[in-house]
Amino acid sequence: MTLRTSITPVRWEDDGLRILDQRRLPRDEYYLACRRPDAVAEAIRTLAVRGAPLIGITAAYGMALAAREAESRERLLACAELLAATRPTAVNLFWALDRQRAVVAAHPDAAPGALAPLLLEEARAIHAEDAAACLAMAAAGAALCPAGARVLTHCNTGALATGGIGTALGVIRAARAAGRLGMVWVDETRPLLQGARLTAWEFARDDIPHRLLCDNMAAALMAAGEVDLVMVGADRITRAGDFANKIGTYGLAVLAHAHQIPFYVAAPWSTVDLALADGRAIPVESRGEEEVTHCGHQLLAPAGTRAWNPAFDVTPAALVTGFITERGVVKAPVG
Repeated sequence: MTLRTSITPVRWEDDGLRILDQRRLPRDEYYLACRRPDAVAEAIRTLAVRGAPLIGITAAYGMALAAREAESRERLLACAELLAATRPTAVNLFWALDRQRAVVAAHPDAAPGALAPLLLEEARAIHAEDAAACLAMAAAGAALCPAGARVLTHCNTGALATGGIGTALGVIRAARAAGRLGMVWVDETRPLLQGARLTAWEFARDDIPHRLLCDNMAAALMAAGEVDLVMVGADRITRAGDFANKIGTYGLAVLAHAHQIPFYVAAPWSTVDLALADGRAIPVESRGEEEVTHCGHQLLAPAGTRAWNPAFDVTPAALVTGFITERGVVKAPVG
């Protein structure tokens, strides 16, 4: 498949890693210059870079940066722990860091400086593998879309979240290329509006027909017969097929089930965590209350209002029609 995107959320340059600051989209396209691993960790923690596959890719590059400055192997491995502590839910982060730790372990006598090119090579391999996985998912998933499909999606699962054309949005792009896509309904995705700010931005750039809706409009939209399928991504999938994704996904799955609408999850195999039996074991990240009480710097609620802000929810496998991976479309249980 020859699908392409002009969006490059991370790129390696000789003086460090350039990260498209997604906090500033869609207003302006600004690249952070990260020359140290702590700057990479901060970019991940503060959502300048986000999306489970892309977090893993970025952390892998962070290890290559760490090897340039680390005074010892112990310090280098400490940087892996620093990066791992940024986001607890997306398993791709830990998977990518484990690959980099394996590179270090495979060369027990090498100093960090000697490991730097090897870690960079591995980071580039992780990046390229994810791009290839996106294409494979797109090819596997496009056929699931009926002619003229009206797809509802949540959060952002495109080029801004991956090393390629995207997971769920990659499938949508492939359906468009195959002439099977009617339009996409884009959930705004409160509280940080990744759908409104990021997915709509990607679709506008690529001329993909879409309309934005508030998250609480999905039920009425489905009841009106305006949705043919739901397509979302995932941050961690357990052996049972329960999965974590951006908060609001579980509600969409319940609504899709009630309205007998197919509900698909697109994610690379690196998102599957075979160490976890089911969704009860998934760690769910809690984020600051200000993300709910504010929109950017604008206060939305009375000063002092408390808020609950889990970044993810867990959807039971029974609500999933199928998982679209680079290995094909699989049913639960996945491992």
